[in-house]
Amino acid sequence: MRTLNIFIYLCFGFLANALAQPTLTPEEIWGPKFTPARVNELRWMADGLHYTELDQDQKGILILKYAITTGKVVDTIFNSSVNTFDGTPIYPSDYSFSAKENKILLETEATPIYRHSYVAEYFIFDLKMKRVSRVSNGGKQGYATFNTTADKVAFVRNNNVFVYDVFGEKETQLTANGKTNEIINGSTDWVNEEEFGFAKGFFWNSEGTHIAYYTFDETEVKEYNMQEWKNKLYPTDYKFKYPKAGETNSKVSLSIYEVASANTVKVKLNLPADGYIPRVMWTNNPQILSVRTLNRLQNELNLFHVNASNGAATLVLSEKNNNYVEINDELKYLNDGKTFVWASEAGGYNQLFRYDFTGKLISTITPLTVEMEKVNGIDEAKKLVYFTGIPRGKFQERQIYVVGFDGKNLKQISKGAGWHAIDMSPSTAYYIDSYADINTPATITVNNNQGAVIKTLETNERLKGVLAEYKLQKAEFFTFKTTDGVSLTGWMIKPEGFDPTKKYPVLQHFYGGPGHQEAVDNYESRNYLWYQMLAKKGYIVVCVDNRGVPGFGNEFKKATYANLGKLELQDQIEVAKYLGKQTYVDKDRIGVWGWSFGGYLTSLCLTKGAEYFKLGIAVAPVTNWRFYDSIYTERFLKTPQDNATGYDENSPINYARMLKGKFLLIHGTGDDNVHVQNTIAFSDALIKANKQFDLMIYPDRNHGIYGGPTRLHLYRKMTDYILNNL
Repeated sequence: MRTLNIFIYLCFGFLANALAQPTLTPEEIWGPKFTPARVNELRWMADGLHYTELDQDQKGILILKYAITTGKVVDTIFNSSVNTFDGTPIYPSDYSFSAKENKILLETEATPIYRHSYVAEYFIFDLKMKRVSRVSNGGKQGYATFNTTADKVAFVRNNNVFVYDVFGEKETQLTANGKTNEIINGSTDWVNEEEFGFAKGFFWNSEGTHIAYYTFDETEVKEYNMQEWKNKLYPTDYKFKYPKAGETNSKVSLSIYEVASANTVKVKLNLPADGYIPRVMWTNNPQILSVRTLNRLQNELNLFHVNASNGAATLVLSEKNNNYVEINDELKYLNDGKTFVWASEAGGYNQLFRYDFTGKLISTITPLTVEMEKVNGIDEAKKLVYFTGIPRGKFQERQIYVVGFDGKNLKQISKGAGWHAIDMSPSTAYYIDSYADINTPATITVNNNQGAVIKTLETNERLKGVLAEYKLQKAEFFTFKTTDGVSLTGWMIKPEGFDPTKKYPVLQHFYGGPGHQEAVDNYESRNYLWYQMLAKKGYIVVCVDNRGVPGFGNEFKKATYANLGKLELQDQIEVAKYLGKQTYVDKDRIGVWGWSFGGYLTSLCLTKGAEYFKLGIAVAPVTNWRFYDSIYTERFLKTPQDNATGYDENSPINYARMLKGKFLLIHGTGDDNVHVQNTIAFSDALIKANKQFDLMIYPDRNHGIYGGPTRLHLYRKMTDYILNNL
């Protein structure tokens, strides 16, 4: 009898624990409960001992100054309830200091345009005078920026460049030919903004005496017409210049304006009409402008130094590649005025090198044992470079290292396997480390340059406690070799109560394309929890990086060149075949999903790879590479005129007849990046092939498909589709 009582007690105890465990739902996942705590964006001050942060209290917006060693507030630099403009409070959403930190540009009422571009109202706050003044009354401005002496502010409005004299309170217009969809001055066109990652197209020199600026002539670029519905009786047409693969690009040029003389000179680059200028910056010499150019196929990168007085350009370095040359932001000019640090993948992995101004190699800084990803800081006095790197064999991690200019004494500073996102002080004495792993939200600390923690800013203990209540499954990393000997790395989340003698369905997720490694040891709150929810419902969730993604060296990354989609599909099929051989996987119930390039790869899996997959969800996919933009597509496929086969052999639209399984296509009609044209054309091809599929259209949503409850709606849709069909 006693044994029976104990048994009943244990059963009821187990049931009580099971009932006490909360249930994950899409509503919870996309609500505030699982939002990680973050430290507001910090701005290092020039002394390297303090930082500032935008904060808010009951009365308004504050800019607070903190001591790095204590993490305590030492000053309130700006207070919107006190520092008003003609009695009206200013509520900045962003701000920037002048070089001497005696003035602040306050950005308010920002209106986004595309991914990086926007306009806003700007105000100047003089810290000494405690006075707020407006930059311009002529309408919103783009990218307002102090010169180094803070007596001038440059900005863009209506595709023209302006300079505002702070003391004279006078506005000077540098260009007058700016016109929508024709001429852009001081900013970038759509495709340069999207694919080279910047929108501001003007640059002050180190003395604030000259300003260099871009001009894009997009007159001959064809327009894409995007309808905006927004509950109007008649939809509005939104037309913008979008060069698709093989089509005419903008003609790009540079000019240099001297403030004192009001004289403008054209930069003489002898650039081909279809060439690119992906990066411009001033050297520490105020008379030398640094310019990088690319040919249209992006396999030849040139570095020029330009004389500011006459616009003459001198070639310093040239780098060619059989595939393509990657553009980066790791060109650093040193204060000696004679040398610079340059990043290159020419050796098979991304490395740092030191050159003199004539282009002569002085030293190789980073070794091949660690792939350099980002320069965090340079200590010129001690001849040290701090950088974020990818340790060989641990491709899912990011660590911080220090190494000498001569490439000697490489040392890992960060501690703990996982992902270290670094923000280093100008002095390199301290850095802020946001450290996470795939199963653990970030802990944010202030560290000295030896890696020791000085102050903990955030631990995410609240969220960690909430996650513990749900008894989540750990994502586990694994590596396997494909049938042709390629090592692929990924992670797996197994179902709750996993039993290796049972057969489980699998959902594969991937991005799979150039520029983004997906299977990393970093915490991503929403998708991670969505996968956990699916695991609790009996699904295995897997993410594996295929060939073509960065992080594994050039041979892996550039293997897909000129034949985008072929090896990526092959590798994801290999993942499915590998999983299908595991005793605990139901090989007839493997599904895939992806977004953007991942949506493209999903579409290939359900057509050319349909034998291996039961279900696919493709969000905002490219379905025909001829529909996508020139810079991205031609970088990896060359032009359609040069490589028609590479475009057509792996565009899903050409394989609609091969569709099998349950297939859900999702797209936003306001997607300025991957146009809804891709999904409409693919849908038409599927209909013509008499193939059944499901379609979800989000009106006026862009490539991110968000706004209000939109993201929740999307994931509920995908959840139901998986539960009902896989």
